[in-house]
Amino acid sequence: MTGEQDTALFLITACIKQGCQSFKQMNATLRAYIDLTRLQFSFAWPLLFCSGYLLATVTYGGFAWLDLVRVALIGFFGFETGLVLNDYIDREFDKKDTESGKLTKYWRMFGTRPIPAGLVSPRAAVTLILVLAAITACLIATLPAPHSVYVLILMLYCLAIEIFYQEEKRNQKFPYAQLIGRTDFALFPVAGYLCIGSPDLNAVLYFAFFYPFALAHLGANDLIDVVNDRARGMNTIPTMFSMNGTAYWIAGFTAVHVLTAIIFMVRLDGIARIGICAGLVLLLYANAVILKDKSPDAALKVLPCFHVAMVLYAAGIAAGALL
Repeated sequence: MTGEQDTALFLITACIKQGCQSFKQMNATLRAYIDLTRLQFSFAWPLLFCSGYLLATVTYGGFAWLDLVRVALIGFFGFETGLVLNDYIDREFDKKDTESGKLTKYWRMFGTRPIPAGLVSPRAAVTLILVLAAITACLIATLPAPHSVYVLILMLYCLAIEIFYQEEKRNQKFPYAQLIGRTDFALFPVAGYLCIGSPDLNAVLYFAFFYPFALAHLGANDLIDVVNDRARGMNTIPTMFSMNGTAYWIAGFTAVHVLTAIIFMVRLDGIARIGICAGLVLLLYANAVILKDKSPDAALKVLPCFHVAMVLYAAGIAAGALL
């Protein structure tokens, strides 16, 4: 082999190695951002948001496929803003996690908390929050007035409440963070409703229906993550009220949820009622499992029931409005 051939082979080998290294680095960064945004669950947020919009079209009319796409994008970017904000605020406390094989692994495809793990810098996270919030605000601005004002106010409220929730649960003696903070999740489908609707009885009933579900779901999350919350020094439902108390918290708010579901279903059609009833069956099963065992493992086992129930609720309401 000549000297020129040796040099060419060396250069080709070096380029291949550099390309492989760059691909691995890009792949690691992509994985980190997928975990940061919980991208595998991203379909659920637009579905929930659009269920509110589609419910409003039944009363107010004005359905258009282009509007549905716009509303779906508002739901996607808006919820992602809150998720990344959640991770940014708790970045130092999340470094104290001692157990990543349960809730973290469930919510994140690659099982990492990217900011405390150093995979995404705090500055990059802030930039992403601002970009996502700006995109959401610009999309909201394209809605007709006063609906754009309604939705923008709710967006700002939800982001502010997310900060309150993350900060308050560090020192509280009573679950104000949970009771007040979870209003942001419950208002999410209501914001979708207000994209074309007004703050009427349907909007109030949707909130009343979804709020106790959000609190029951939060209790299940807290029960699963109790080891990490103790390590972080967070005052969550299990750390304040014990494992048994958390199981009763979940059951109590599920009972309220069933009652508000019955009231809400009076305003809905048959398809929506079927979706809600199917979701309630899953939720009651999850409660039975948690009440029997009252452990993080039991809650983790049935956590998908909460999420599938939410999808059934939203899909039923959406399908009922479309069909």
